[in-house]
Amino acid sequence: MVVPYKHEPFTDFSVEENKQALEEGLNVVQSYLNHDYDLVIGGKRYSTNDKIVSVNPANKQEVIGTVSKATREHAEKAMQIADQTFNTWRKTKPEMRADILFRAAAIVRRRKHEFSALLIKEVGKPWNEADADTAEAIDFMEYYGRQMLDLKDGISVESRPIEYNRFNYIPLGVGIVISPWNFAFAIMAGMTAAALVSGNTVLLKPASTTPVVAAKFIEVLEEAGLPAGVVNYVPGSGSEVGDYLVDHPCTRFISFTGSRDVGVRIYERAAKVHEGQKWLKRVIAEMGGKDTIVVDQSADLELAAQSIVASAFGFSGQKCSACSRAVILEDVYQPVLDRVIELTKNLSVGETKDRSVYMGPVIDQAAYDKIMSYIEIGKEEGRLVAGGKGDDSKGYFIEPTVFADVDENARLMKEEIFGPVVAFCKAKDFDHALEIANNTDYGLTGAVLTNNREHIEKAREDFHVGNLYFNRGCTGAIVGYQPFGGFNMSGTDSKAGGPDYLLLHMQAKTTSEML
Repeated sequence: MVVPYKHEPFTDFSVEENKQALEEGLNVVQSYLNHDYDLVIGGKRYSTNDKIVSVNPANKQEVIGTVSKATREHAEKAMQIADQTFNTWRKTKPEMRADILFRAAAIVRRRKHEFSALLIKEVGKPWNEADADTAEAIDFMEYYGRQMLDLKDGISVESRPIEYNRFNYIPLGVGIVISPWNFAFAIMAGMTAAALVSGNTVLLKPASTTPVVAAKFIEVLEEAGLPAGVVNYVPGSGSEVGDYLVDHPCTRFISFTGSRDVGVRIYERAAKVHEGQKWLKRVIAEMGGKDTIVVDQSADLELAAQSIVASAFGFSGQKCSACSRAVILEDVYQPVLDRVIELTKNLSVGETKDRSVYMGPVIDQAAYDKIMSYIEIGKEEGRLVAGGKGDDSKGYFIEPTVFADVDENARLMKEEIFGPVVAFCKAKDFDHALEIANNTDYGLTGAVLTNNREHIEKAREDFHVGNLYFNRGCTGAIVGYQPFGGFNMSGTDSKAGGPDYLLLHMQAKTTSEML
């Protein structure tokens, strides 16, 4: 049995030494701003004329880096190399693959504050959110390495005196990893690590808004000793590169985290069998949420208000797990709402290079415009009680926004906003609260604040989400502690950071020898 991993601790920035370490990390990142990053295919670097320009969402004039944009020709070259490399990589010892992840985790741990600083710059994360993102990347590598060591000998099955039977897992083949911008390091590293440690080869296409942290991760994997061709770095547009790779007959699986619309489109395209394709492609998808915190009469109301604010406005609400709906039983509706308004109005918004800032920008102009359009919708559907203003003159800043008295069937209660907006809705009783919570196409996270044991057990059974939390917020799943993934249109319930996640990247093989 492999020794279990205890997750990477979060940094206490009230300690002066830690504060200085992060500030030094910011200086390191500042020293390589506007650097140019090449594609990496088969260990070789390729520069293109067409570039992706990554900018600081808190300061649009500050260029984080320019990244070469892959063409279909580059994508095809990467596919051929990954396909060839798979023939040797799949036969390497699981222990060796795990050791590469452990080494990569150690490298990142030594450079933890540099990577957190890069997330502050490239993604606009506050210090604590950036630190948690980096810690989670370390956790994913450590956890999946240990999971592979647990799975390497397969699962015991029955044998008879006349035969010996084995049940083992083997890798799938070439995987396309399409990672998101909101957890630009953690989820990107986790998806990639799971695929490679399982014996697959990877084409990594990171989000176009956050390609620099992915380029830095490729450098870490190289330093850790990953052979050339196992992970190939091919950032590019979805229409130019993404569709091509999803459709490719050599693609064995697609690992995707992002929006519902893109996820559904990938799922549809992956279902088609192309000429020369020998398999049905597997899709591992996490596609967002419309997450609810329910509060009943027995709850600790201060804890409830704190949980709603932290879950709704942490990282500007740009989490698939973020609380965008607060469903409060009518007996305690007003005191919870009043306290949330008070807490929200005390939150600071600005550039997150300043540690004291609670909430930074949203990711880009498209996100800003979408969120502001929902705020206008909210003014028609509810009562604006906090926030509601935006400023995109320098960066993409939107105030934390609270709408009260929103009808359970309003758009604000049904559609994913992916920004710092929370809608308050009143419920008649606990059954009604669960009915409202389930009244969505999504099913990712939820939370119930209650001291009523009957309500806890009822929610455990009837609140239909992949991750349900009691007496805490609905964000902040920790690798190995709360395996993460949702139901319905939230995706394939892939449970990242859980004991069955690696199995999605492998297939089972039974061998039986007659004696």
